[in-house]
Amino acid sequence: MFDFDPGEATRLGIDVGPHAALRSRLDDRSAAGVTARQRFLTGALVELARVPRRGLDAATLTSLAVAESAFRTALDGMKLPYGVATIGSWRNTPYAVIQNVGSWLDVPQLLDGDQPVRDAADAEAYLARLAAMAGQLDGETARIRAARRQGLVPPSFLLDKTIKGMTGMIVDAAKPDGPLVGPLARKAAAIPGPWSDRAVTVVTTAIVPALERQLAELKAQRAVATDAAGMSARPHGAEWYAWGLRAGTTTTRSPAEIHALGRSQLVDLQTQMDAILKGFGLTQGSVAERAAALQKRPKIGFPEGDEGRRQIIAYMQGKIDAIRPRLPRAFRRLVKGNLEIRRLPAAQEPGAAPAYGGPGSLDGSIPGRIWVKLDDTSIHNRVTIPDLVFHEGIPGHVWQGEYAQQLPLIRSLLAFNAYSEGWALYAEQLADELGMYDDDPAGRLGYLMGLSWRAVRLVVDTGIHAMGWTRQRALDEFIAATGLPRGNAESEIDRYCAWPGQACGYKIGQTEIDAQRDRAKAALGARYDLRDFNQAVVEGGNVPLDVLGQNVSRYIAGGG
Repeated sequence: MFDFDPGEATRLGIDVGPHAALRSRLDDRSAAGVTARQRFLTGALVELARVPRRGLDAATLTSLAVAESAFRTALDGMKLPYGVATIGSWRNTPYAVIQNVGSWLDVPQLLDGDQPVRDAADAEAYLARLAAMAGQLDGETARIRAARRQGLVPPSFLLDKTIKGMTGMIVDAAKPDGPLVGPLARKAAAIPGPWSDRAVTVVTTAIVPALERQLAELKAQRAVATDAAGMSARPHGAEWYAWGLRAGTTTTRSPAEIHALGRSQLVDLQTQMDAILKGFGLTQGSVAERAAALQKRPKIGFPEGDEGRRQIIAYMQGKIDAIRPRLPRAFRRLVKGNLEIRRLPAAQEPGAAPAYGGPGSLDGSIPGRIWVKLDDTSIHNRVTIPDLVFHEGIPGHVWQGEYAQQLPLIRSLLAFNAYSEGWALYAEQLADELGMYDDDPAGRLGYLMGLSWRAVRLVVDTGIHAMGWTRQRALDEFIAATGLPRGNAESEIDRYCAWPGQACGYKIGQTEIDAQRDRAKAALGARYDLRDFNQAVVEGGNVPLDVLGQNVSRYIAGGG
């Protein structure tokens, strides 16, 4: 599988020894690359079907079910007329290049964040991977051109962001401190050789022309684009969205069911938020208006510029440090929680979410990271930061990912959006249950805002893609439900437009984990222990939600 994602081998730190050649390569994003993936998946599913199940232990049965589900879902997505269907990942999209998708974003982050440069051989691998970027870009360009000829054009407002970001990327690409040359210049500073000069040559002669070709295609699409936000306005859109929801939630729930669930959960959350806001003396206006007003108070926000960025990262780190001593109350066996907080590369910030995180390499040499959008410090404050770091870091994505890395290697490669994001949202809930908000009502408001944010995602994602909502309608609904700043809201809505169905995995996943916890409590009675339940869920690994239910059933059958 690493042949289809050499970058993941680097992120996991296993591009060494017999796999060392992977450090010099990028994945093939052309139509031929998609065909090769389809051949692999078809053959793998045949082989999986031949494996006899009788007598296998629970862990092996789980691994087989996980692989079969991931491969079948990906293969079904690749049979659709257009788009990117990942193998065991969450970034499924109808648009191979858009404001938050594409080689123009992925390669700079890989080279800056994960590509090791310890000696001359590593520097050569960096240059080889850099040279491969041009072909990767051209493969994407051919696919989005073919999609346009089928009638698929992204929304105009997404193209505007993409064109702006890529234009800036072209301007900065060959600069000594730019997104492609800069990482090598820093990492190879002590290694003799003209590394930066060679990188500049690759960028100017191969990558910039490929970026310009891709930008020209995006501009051609912009010339015919409309502001229609969702898949319901696009050819094969209903079919694509049905698959996107299935991939994003690992369920067969309909858009109408998901929409109704989001509406119902919002009612309870708004009631809890109202009580906290009254405690701050905010009694006039809607819950969202009052939450927004609280976030504008001077002691809630951070300064502009570098000082504000420093304070934001320090505040995030403080929350991580505070929850670590409480984790033994929620888990029987602890992982290290190897984590650092870093600013996103500047080229990625315009279209990015406020932050995202994940685990590091298998050997621990590359830590897990929370990547933070810091071009605009006003989108972060003391209301919204705590639940964000618990979600992205500990006990969320970084924490859960370290448990997953203890499983067979293929289980580290295959992830399911509903479990990944459901766990991270459940991790926010654990932080509340561990008392992280006992003396922090502003932080608890942010936690409830975050839950409202994920509940309203069920409403707006289905509204956009199944009910024909406009971007403005989705923004209005989102802001009214959450009180998040408009800048955050716009980034979120544009993300839902680019990744149909993905945003629904959060609340669907958390709702299912809570349902399984309630089932375990009822079945085990006095034998129930939160630590054992959490251990069963997190050590069972990243699984589809039906397999999660099977794992919990085995935990119950074992007596808790």
